[in-house]
Amino acid sequence: MADDSEKSVEIKTDDAKDEDSSSDDDNSNVNVAENDEPVKTFKDLGVTEVLCEACEQLGWKTPTKIQVEAIPVALQGKDVIGLAETGSGKTGAFALPILQSLLASAQRLHTLILTPTRELAFQIAEQFEALGSSIGVKTAVIVGGIDMMSQSLVLAKKPHIVIATPGRLIDHLENTKGFSLRALKFLVMDEADRILNMDFETEVDKILKVIPRDRRTFLFSATMTKKVAKLQRAALKDPVKCAVNTKYSTVEKLQQYYVFIPSKYKDCYLVSIINELAGNSFMIFCSTCNNAQRVALLLRNLGITAIPLHGQMSQNKRLGSLNKFKSKSRSVLLATDVASRGLDIPHVDCVINYDIPTHSKDYIHRVGRTARAGRSGKSITFVTQYDVELFQRIETLIGKKLPAFPTQEEEVMMLVERVSEAQRFARIEMKEQGEKRKRPRGEEGDDTEQSSGVRKKVRGGAGGGGTMDQK
Repeated sequence: MADDSEKSVEIKTDDAKDEDSSSDDDNSNVNVAENDEPVKTFKDLGVTEVLCEACEQLGWKTPTKIQVEAIPVALQGKDVIGLAETGSGKTGAFALPILQSLLASAQRLHTLILTPTRELAFQIAEQFEALGSSIGVKTAVIVGGIDMMSQSLVLAKKPHIVIATPGRLIDHLENTKGFSLRALKFLVMDEADRILNMDFETEVDKILKVIPRDRRTFLFSATMTKKVAKLQRAALKDPVKCAVNTKYSTVEKLQQYYVFIPSKYKDCYLVSIINELAGNSFMIFCSTCNNAQRVALLLRNLGITAIPLHGQMSQNKRLGSLNKFKSKSRSVLLATDVASRGLDIPHVDCVINYDIPTHSKDYIHRVGRTARAGRSGKSITFVTQYDVELFQRIETLIGKKLPAFPTQEEEVMMLVERVSEAQRFARIEMKEQGEKRKRPRGEEGDDTEQSSGVRKKVRGGAGGGGTMDQK
C-alpha cells in the first residue's frame, strides 16, 4: 500500500537531504513504465487544480499505473477494487478522489479508512495531511495502544477523515458517547486481505452494520483471496476492478536470494551477512516477538546498531523504533510481520527473512519493503532443514527459482565463539526484561540502548578481530 508517492512524504519529514534525488528517481521510473502510451498527468485524470498543486509540491509528477486506473473511476462515483503490488501508489489512488469529494461538499466524519496495522494508519494519515494541508483537512488516527480518552476528545472535534484499526474503532463506537458514523460517505479498506486474515471479520461485520448503506466503498489489496472476494460481495455495489497486475509478483529490480543453512547456525550466518554487506540498512523478519527481541539484543551485544519492532512493544516505543530506523540512526530493524505490510521506509537496502514466512503471500509483502518505487534492493531468505517445503511453495507462488547467496562457510564458523557468547548474554537480558515486565511500571526494557554493559565484554571477546565493530 505504501507507494512511491509516499516516498516524497516520508522524505520531507525525515530526510531532507535525499529529497531531490529520490523524487526524480521515482518519477523517472513511472515514465519508463508507461512510455508505450502518452504520459498522463493528474489533471488528465480529472483531479482538480488545488490537488494537482499539492501533488506537485510532494514531487509526484506523473500518476502511477494504479492511480491512472483507479482515480477516473472513483471520480465518476463508482465503487473500486484496486489490486496492485506493494509500493505502487495505492494510497494516492484513494486519497485524491476522497479529498476531491471533500472539496465539493465539506462534511465532518466524511471518510473511514480501515487498516490492519497501527503503523500503516499513521502513515496514511501523514499522506492525507500532506495532500490536504492547503485545504485544511483534519484527520484522526484511532488505533490500539494509545489512551482512549485522548482519542475520544479528538473524535469529539469531528475530523473529516478517520483512519482506524478495526478493534479500537469498535471500542469507540460502543463506548464513546456522541460518536457515530451514520453520515459516512466513504469507506476504504486498505490491505483488505490482511484485515480479514487477522480475524477481524467480526469487527468488519459490526462496522458495516453501523455505517450507511448509501456510501462509496474502496477496497485495496495486494493479493486477492477468497475472503476478500466474499467481502466484496457484502460491501460493494457493482464495483469496477482495477488490477495492475494480477499475478503475484515481486518487483523486477529486487535481487532475491536464499541461503541453505543448519538451523543452529542461523545467528552466525546472520552476523556474517550483516558484516559482509556493512553500510547497508537491513530489515530482518522474525516469526515471533520473542525472537525479534532476542536477535536485536544479540546483534547489539556485537556492536551492531539493531532495534526491534514488534507487537509486544508499547505504541510509543514502536513509533520510536520506526523513527530511529527511518532517520538512519539505527541500521538494522528486527521486525515481526507487524511491519511487513505497507510501511514505506525509503532506504531499506536489504530484507532478510530470518524465519521463513509460513504464508507464502507474506513473502511478497516482506520483500516488498525494499526495491520500492524503482530503486534496487536485495532480499535473502534463510532456509533451514525444516523449511524446505515452505520455501518451495514460495518459489511456486512467485514463479521463479531463486539463486543461492554466496557465503564462505569457514569464515562463518570463525564467528561461532563470539556469537554464542553474545547469545548467552542476550538470553540473560531477555530474562531480566521478563522480570522487569512482571514488576509494576516495568516498561523500560524494550529498546535498552545500553545492553546492560554486556556489549563491552563481548567486544573484546574471543577471536575478537575488528570485523564486528565496523558499523
